Amino acid sequence: CVAVAMFTLVPFAIGRAENWPSFRGPQGTGVSTEASTPLKWSGSENMRWRAPLPDRGNSTPAIWGDRIFVTQAIDQEKRRALLCFDRYDGSMLWQAGITFEENEPTNALNPYCSASPATDGQHVIACFGSPGLYCFDFDGKEIWHTDLGDIDAMHGSGASPLIHDGLCFLNFGPGTESALVACDVETGDVIWRVELPRSEGGFGFRRGFGAPRGFGPPRGRPPRGERRGAPGPRPEESSGPSAFERASFQGDFSARGGFNGSRSTPIALRVGDHEELVMAESSRVVAYDPKTGKELWKFGGLPPQVFATPAVGEDFVVVTGHTIPSGTEVIAVRLGGDGDVSETHRLWDVRWPKDVVGSGIVTNGCVFLVAENGIAICLDSKTGEKKWEKRLRGKGSSGGSWSSIALFQGKLLVGNHSGVVFVLDESPEFGLLETNSIPDETTCASPAVAHNQVF
Repeated sequence: CVAVAMFTLVPFAIGRAENWPSFRGPQGTGVSTEASTPLKWSGSENMRWRAPLPDRGNSTPAIWGDRIFVTQAIDQEKRRALLCFDRYDGSMLWQAGITFEENEPTNALNPYCSASPATDGQHVIACFGSPGLYCFDFDGKEIWHTDLGDIDAMHGSGASPLIHDGLCFLNFGPGTESALVACDVETGDVIWRVELPRSEGGFGFRRGFGAPRGFGPPRGRPPRGERRGAPGPRPEESSGPSAFERASFQGDFSARGGFNGSRSTPIALRVGDHEELVMAESSRVVAYDPKTGKELWKFGGLPPQVFATPAVGEDFVVVTGHTIPSGTEVIAVRLGGDGDVSETHRLWDVRWPKDVVGSGIVTNGCVFLVAENGIAICLDSKTGEKKWEKRLRGKGSSGGSWSSIALFQGKLLVGNHSGVVFVLDESPEFGLLETNSIPDETTCASPAVAHNQVF
């Protein structure tokens, strides 16, 4: 077992319990209504248990009742798996999955199965990449699986499934077969499929031109995606201000799907008298009718490389995209409308000269984001004006962060590569409340809050 663990923190008071059914929580916004979750922990304080995992992984656990679900790729076995743990004592209840020996491009820092699982209390759905979507029951028995095509992007996949109103939605890709797909939760049948904008070839260059000279793996060395047993560098070996840029060159430059594309997870929102499925795609934001896949509105102007799920405000979303060669464009887009709203629904647009990978939070009149180098920023949600910008410092050799922010009790949980989780106040004024460290752990995953516990 490598130095990866899952832990749960138990408070002394127990309040109303809530599940965390998928990436970004109950509403897909990263927000929990838990009232008695601990704010302080360490290896010796408030930790109930820790369970070793068989290999590296970037996925966030999903929690329902007394079950915890985590997706995991086990490289030596060429296996893609869904693991189920007991929430009370951390024991592994079962492991289900498949063996997949075909080549699939990815980044050395992005293991397979980086997409988080999703559950509705009866079904557990995991995206295993090119093998497709797999659905299991709570005892680990496979119910169905659906082949959606191949992942052939330079940095692999990362978008997580979302279960809503009897359908499972997935941003499948990126790559040459990118699509937004809705499957029936009971059967796995594809109800609708919308093809998404294709990534360009090479390092964002036109297809056929490939990467510029000097980029990519050395001659005579197999592409990263073919050296499946190679663990790749640990996050702490890629720390520092240029970590994101260095990670860019851990990708498989032979991938046909190229460099750009979206790894954002869609969110289902109530807008007025109807529902909208909102997706941050490559170069645009689009809202679809969840039942039919019909496009309701679109907003152009987002950069072509997208990682984060939109942060949700009262009547708007905040989306982020990676700009070339570095930095992030942050755009606030008003929800609703009809057709092309690019000229009418842009509330504000700011450039931040730092790379954002994780998803942010909108709360208390603020937009909170954390950059890959560990710097947090607070923007005014109405204007985009910067209120504060601070580097989050904790124990550990790597202060970078690819994690998404979670919110509960008016407090923000911000994780970093060294396993440190900072607790910040949701305030226009910077307030660091706690710096919590689990010794000898690293993570690119995000905190999950459920049943008055942090995982």
